[in-house]
Amino acid sequence: MNRNDTPDAAAAGAASLKALSVADWASFGAEDIAYVRPVVVDGVEAIAIHAADGTPIGAAPSTDLAIAAILQHEMEPALVH
Repeated sequence: MNRNDTPDAAAAGAASLKALSVADWASFGAEDIAYVRPVVVDGVEAIAIHAADGTPIGAAPSTDLAIAAILQHEMEPALVH
């Protein structure tokens, strides 16, 4: 995937990422991939943004804005449900 892909393309790519082994994930590096997942913060629904290694790096009010933020920082998004 590249930064011109749509959120639908990111979702399709995320499906293929689920098949990767732990060793495969480690080879990507935390600086290249960020994943998003829904969370509730102080009673408000939000989208958490984490580095590939699980380090929290941000939050956004919607999936689209979270993906835009990830792409703006030249990372690749992965969706976690």
